[in-house]
Amino acid sequence: MKWIKIALETTTEAVDLVSDLLNELGIDGIEIEDNLGISEEDRKKMFIDFLPELPPDEGKATVTFYLDEDEDIGAKLTEVRTGLEELDTFVDTGAKIFTVSETEDADWINNWKAFFKPFRVDDTIVIKPTWETLEGTKEDDMVIEIDPGTAFGTGSHETTKLCILNLKKYVKEGDKVLDLGCGSGILSIIARKLGASFVMGTDIDENAVNVSGENACQNGLCSATAQTKPGTDEDNDYTVFEMAEKGCGYYLSNVLEEPESRVILGNDYDVVVANILADVIIPLAEVADEFMKPGAVFISSGIIYLKAEAVKEALLANGFEILEVTQMGDWFSYVARKN
Repeated sequence: MKWIKIALETTTEAVDLVSDLLNELGIDGIEIEDNLGISEEDRKKMFIDFLPELPPDEGKATVTFYLDEDEDIGAKLTEVRTGLEELDTFVDTGAKIFTVSETEDADWINNWKAFFKPFRVDDTIVIKPTWETLEGTKEDDMVIEIDPGTAFGTGSHETTKLCILNLKKYVKEGDKVLDLGCGSGILSIIARKLGASFVMGTDIDENAVNVSGENACQNGLCSATAQTKPGTDEDNDYTVFEMAEKGCGYYLSNVLEEPESRVILGNDYDVVVANILADVIIPLAEVADEFMKPGAVFISSGIIYLKAEAVKEALLANGFEILEVTQMGDWFSYVARKN
């Protein structure tokens, strides 16, 4: 199926009104291109390490939308032009130049799967996409099957590999593990496979929690998996820490316990792992010990080299002893113990 792609040159000032106009005309799924930077507040909400370098803002923007090839394109564009002229009474809608082209339909959600192949993290841990065939495994290999969907965590990124290797080193038989920002659930699943008796994974993205549960089932842990939702609070925009406080996530244990009897939180975790970003790990350093029993370790990753020193300072300032620092490429991981 082909789609007609239409790029409209307008102004940044008019973008919101133009978007509303297109929505009223039954046009969904628009794209907006401009040179406006995001605020520091928005950057922190989005947890972005690097912002793109943009050219100077000249007040211009491009709004792109798509129409079905069977639709009367001329009539629809006439409606849009008429609406833009009416908007000119309130705001400068700019050049109002339309660029029309064709684009093929594509399964953008699943196209990335062609690039996700089985790989080894080390000599015994193998990550396998659920849709791939695996060859050449060894008898003692731990094979983890993952379909991350739209959640983070294929295992191929340096930050995840660092966490996996540190989990392998520090998780002991019978340990309790807390995975803050579980994504696809890959770290939680590996922790259980390494011998942890109980793993709790939390994430601010409910989809990640669902994906994690599905991946746990895929790896033979379904009979000991449960998912929990936050309460009926009006504000469900929780931080990762708040999700952990509320027990929103999923857990893996040797025996599936009744919700009333299980203990999600408290200071009885042997390992806390957070593969997120430096800007999240720094405030987590202030509260991670609330989950940790004496002698427990805090494994953090997702730390770009530019912020590695800031994370180190946060850990030390909050009474952690840094046991180990590992690095892959530009990414760092810290293993720390609370003094």
